[in-house]
Amino acid sequence: MPNYLLRLSFDGTNYHGWQLQEHDRTVQGEIERAAAPLFGEAVRASGCSRTDAGVHANEFICNFHAKKQMDLSKMRAAMNFYLPDDIAVLECRTAPEDFHARFSCAGKEYVYQIWNGRIRNPFFNARALHINYPLDDALMDRAAKCLIGRHDFSAFCASGSSAHTTVRTITDARVVREGDLVCFYVSADGFLYNMVRIMAGTLIYISNGKIAFSRLPDIVEGGSREDAGYTVPARGLYLNRVFYKEGVLCPSGAEERTDA
Repeated sequence: MPNYLLRLSFDGTNYHGWQLQEHDRTVQGEIERAAAPLFGEAVRASGCSRTDAGVHANEFICNFHAKKQMDLSKMRAAMNFYLPDDIAVLECRTAPEDFHARFSCAGKEYVYQIWNGRIRNPFFNARALHINYPLDDALMDRAAKCLIGRHDFSAFCASGSSAHTTVRTITDARVVREGDLVCFYVSADGFLYNMVRIMAGTLIYISNGKIAFSRLPDIVEGGSREDAGYTVPARGLYLNRVFYKEGVLCPSGAEERTDA
């Protein structure tokens, strides 16, 4: 039975995240709905991440098994025909039988976007957080780099997490400005519930002086959620890249990494 791998991109504004829900519209639900008429059966797609409501993806990997053999180029065109305009299948592949988009994943990169202009940008209304006062992106970048390493990130985890451990390894973290757009990039072997959004809120607080830069190592070490910054809105968050272990199919557009 073929194991189909799909590389997706989507605008999460109109969805309650990836994971299938009984009464709410989700990206998984749309993928499974589009695949059913192509394969003549119901399929169950597994995603690389359980993104929250309103979160976007520049790259998202999912896979599913189906009985029917399909031409992959035709499959991509057909999936995109049945999918809504805010979800796109960028690539279709067959993967090894035991490949699982989530459990085979070695790491991910997220980006949080902030529109830092005095006037709002209508084109970023649902795709970036608008902050109309100046941000010190150089200070935010210095603070972001303090997060790199293997730590207990309890201070950056929202309540309701089902994670067995709050220890994660951040391999890269940086803040980049391009004109009025400020982007916080962070790569890790895994992420806790709202981890990136809380980190972004903490960097904003450091920029505006609500949290002293010198306190950041103590916040990480202390593990108290109350000491970190606020949870920024979902609309600025994107799953940017997905990494897979050596020996496991590495989707096009994602670098093969073993250090995540």
